[in-house]
Amino acid sequence: MRLRVLGFLLMVAVALCSAPSVSSAQQASKVYRIGWLSYFGCPIRPEFMGPFRQGLRELGYVEGQNIIIECRGAPGAADRLPGLAAELVHLKVDVLVAAGTASALAAKQATKTIPIVMVYVGDPVGSGLVTSLARPGGNVTGLSVLTPDMVPKALEILKEAAPSVSRVAVWLDPTNPGQTLADRQLDAAAKILGVRLERVDVRTAANLDAAFAAALRQREEALFVHPLPIPLLDVQRIAQFAIKNRLPTMAILLPQHVREGMLMSYGPNQAEPYRRAGTYIDKIFKGAKPADLPVEQPTRFELVINLKTAKALGLTIPQSLLMRADEIIQ
Repeated sequence: MRLRVLGFLLMVAVALCSAPSVSSAQQASKVYRIGWLSYFGCPIRPEFMGPFRQGLRELGYVEGQNIIIECRGAPGAADRLPGLAAELVHLKVDVLVAAGTASALAAKQATKTIPIVMVYVGDPVGSGLVTSLARPGGNVTGLSVLTPDMVPKALEILKEAAPSVSRVAVWLDPTNPGQTLADRQLDAAAKILGVRLERVDVRTAANLDAAFAAALRQREEALFVHPLPIPLLDVQRIAQFAIKNRLPTMAILLPQHVREGMLMSYGPNQAEPYRRAGTYIDKIFKGAKPADLPVEQPTRFELVINLKTAKALGLTIPQSLLMRADEIIQ
């Protein structure tokens, strides 16, 4: 009799040890809803979404199986972002991904409880998104794409490639805090380099014709282009205009613009922050609080040069720059 009882108890113990816990079973069956708020609009650009999906897939999250992505975006219309953020909050998403400083600020305004993972943000402390990089506080964390010297360094590289340049048109969206905060760092560098800067409001493709006219009217000698929410066809228009008028171009953060015909780009690896965002999301899904997850900053910056464009501009790129380039387009 005692042996039968012991045998029964042993079988129960084995069954309990081998069966998944209720919490892990729930974790496996749960479908998470990710809200994506983008300054660049929807659908999400492939150069952003590809690495994002990859990062999530590496951690076991597959769209359509255990995650759903809801995208809201308003390219060139930062004033619409708060309303779109409210829509995502109303959908009761499990986490908000905010692409760009304006999007992150709108998301933070919309919710104090839903975790927010920011990507493509310039100065998260200066813009008030987090208390500090090491201890963000609140419900926002994620990845920054700028360091204090990155934008001035890009201007320095432009000047090194085209030493005779003394007048540079800076194209930016003045409603985007991420760009205006970064742009403030340019003035001191311009003074040292002997360059006069002329800011031009370019929020969407609709502003391009006016920007072209301003560049000709003011006799600009180069273009310094912040990230703009425009289609690749309009990037090609900028490149063609610049080549036709012998204007070297520096694109901040967007190597794809150089592949479409601009002269150079400078910034951190574009794909890595979006891939790394998956790590933050995974930790949050497993119970981590954004307040305790340090904000990451880039440590490596990439220079991309289009030699075909340089030749069309009649420009000889110094060997020192070519040796530093991470990608050269022939």
